[in-house]
Amino acid sequence: MRKIFCTALIAISCIHTANSQTPGKDWILGQVPSKAAITLAPNGKDLVLDNGLLRRSFRLSPAVACTEFQNLSNGQQLLRAISPEARLVINGKVYEIGGLAGQREKAYLKPAWIDTLKAANGDFQLEEWTTRPLEPLLNWKPAGWMPSGVKQPSGQELQLRFRATAPALEGLQVVIHYNLYDGIPLVEKWLTLNNTGNIAFHLNRVSNEVLALVEEESAVVGSPEQMAKPQGIYVETNYAFNNAMRYALSDQTTHWKTDSSYTSQVNYNYQTPCILEVYPDKAPGINLQPGEDFESVRSFELLQDSYDRERRGLAVRSMYRTIAPWTLANPIFMHLVSQHDEEVKRAVDQCAATGYEALILSFGSHLDMEDSSAANIARWKSLADYAHSKGIRIGGYSLFSSRRISEEDDVINPVTGKTGGAFFGNAPCFGSKWGLAYRDKIKYFFTRTGFNIWENDGPYPGDVCASTSHPGHKGLDDSQWRQMEIQKELYHWLNERGVYINAPDWYFLDGTHKIAVGYREVNFSLPRENQQLLNRQNIYDGTWEKIPSMGWGFVPLTRYQGGGPEAVLEPLSEHLKDYEQLMMQYYGAGIQACYRGPRLYDTDTTRRVVTGVVNWYKKYREILNSDIIHLRRADGRDWDGILHVNPALKSKGLLMVYNPLPEAITRTIKVPLYYTGIDRVAMIREKEGVPRKYFLDRDYTVALTIRLEPGGYSWWEIE
Repeated sequence: MRKIFCTALIAISCIHTANSQTPGKDWILGQVPSKAAITLAPNGKDLVLDNGLLRRSFRLSPAVACTEFQNLSNGQQLLRAISPEARLVINGKVYEIGGLAGQREKAYLKPAWIDTLKAANGDFQLEEWTTRPLEPLLNWKPAGWMPSGVKQPSGQELQLRFRATAPALEGLQVVIHYNLYDGIPLVEKWLTLNNTGNIAFHLNRVSNEVLALVEEESAVVGSPEQMAKPQGIYVETNYAFNNAMRYALSDQTTHWKTDSSYTSQVNYNYQTPCILEVYPDKAPGINLQPGEDFESVRSFELLQDSYDRERRGLAVRSMYRTIAPWTLANPIFMHLVSQHDEEVKRAVDQCAATGYEALILSFGSHLDMEDSSAANIARWKSLADYAHSKGIRIGGYSLFSSRRISEEDDVINPVTGKTGGAFFGNAPCFGSKWGLAYRDKIKYFFTRTGFNIWENDGPYPGDVCASTSHPGHKGLDDSQWRQMEIQKELYHWLNERGVYINAPDWYFLDGTHKIAVGYREVNFSLPRENQQLLNRQNIYDGTWEKIPSMGWGFVPLTRYQGGGPEAVLEPLSEHLKDYEQLMMQYYGAGIQACYRGPRLYDTDTTRRVVTGVVNWYKKYREILNSDIIHLRRADGRDWDGILHVNPALKSKGLLMVYNPLPEAITRTIKVPLYYTGIDRVAMIREKEGVPRKYFLDRDYTVALTIRLEPGGYSWWEIE
């Protein structure tokens, strides 16, 4: 078995040439049986975390230190030198937890050297280590449709408990936590601090991870910004924001640093980026009072075994499916623009008639969740009860950040001492009286009305605030951390009560379900033909690291951001071909779009078209919500398409192909079936036709001849 895990992987190219492992032996195909185990090595000195896909080992004495971090799929050793297990800056002074001193060569670490090393410092002493089954991030409450087999993750947690020995830290206890997951090369790490003493500690910075990693490239000259970062590891934390719709641009915690003690590196100025340190730039900055606890950010460290973009993305998507299973929920919803209650009821009726599952009152509608009056609550509870009686979930839009409230409640710019200069110009502080009241009003509204969905636009985007009078934070130093805590707590509270959350920022690991797939709003003023092709580009680009259910698209049914009659779908009955095409593009990608307007249909013919597409989507829902393999990006010059894959289903693949040209086309395309789990014979049928047998080539592809009508599309089921 070990030989199987250590077999080197050959990177799958853009046409997905064969992996050196066969289907059934690849963890991404879900066939690796190994479970997470935490054991003491026979030498009695080393603690080993191993799940058959990664191994991470720790020397326990004379001080705790990570001595091995290996990807067992390809044999790559990520670690080149020993670092402290964590780094704290308390009351302005740096303290390190664990680590061994005396390693002279920092390019690599030989096991024989470890016994010769000494404790690096005496700031903290290991008291005990314990293990227990892994606890999930959230006690989420499933509601509505979910893919089959969705469950909370499993694995093992290691806790290393330390007591501070430095006199200045008397009473401070630290626990370093490691979660090792089953079936995926993933380890999660975070710290908890407990102040059992009599004085407060000011936490300037908490680095929950420090790793001296093997460099990605060697360059005689060059700055860290110019040089590639280690690609064998992907790191994500639950501390990300900035409305980028992508984690890499939202991340606030991953820092690649240089190592001047690594004197044998090729770079003459010691500028190779080869130390990973994880901490939020502008946080926490809090005072940890006697009796209080603190939990750091959580870093999720996913080992990568390939440079292939698709495989790397599949690994990240597998991580989300594992650690944040709530993101797999994907209700079929309408985005209603309404001004009267009767419009809400009519939309509910249309949703029920066409197979839709949810209704969200869009921006510009007459819903106000901040109105806690008895009359408003009673009004919306009655409408929620009506929706639920029809089997429809109901939700609404609420704006937080990009608005001005008052001089007292807005974010105070630390440069000017006045409001203004926030991420959105003027914005409220979540720690202000207004911000705390907003949180409480949202909770009250959902508790009293029974609403099921919250579309939170402009969630907290990371603004710091220099106010010293806001009740939710002390001043500038702790303002980001405290506001982040308020936002996260609200999302946790809602998620654990079964409320589905759309939010245009990266709070997935704290309870949100969906973010925009990525689009430019003004493009919806362009002609419908342009919108169709641009939407397919958006889908293609927005699903490399997001699973389909994590992204929403947009289909404005009425005029939006300008545009003439050629841009809109209303009257729907007069633009049925375009309406159906837009629905098929999104449903065919497993992505819900915001169909924004006053109605879903205007005639019986329109209703039948909408119902037909929804019924088709529901029939193939499992495979359509499965991973996407990117085949050809839409460019208007030739066919474009995507392939859904899931080796656990009977329908192991579903191919969607589009023809943007004004003439019919016939093409023979190579369809990559490696990630379907099929290794020899595939049965493929177009639409509801008769299946044909195809033998896979040695690169796990089949040659499929397709014919598409002008401006048309088709789909093929693969078993």
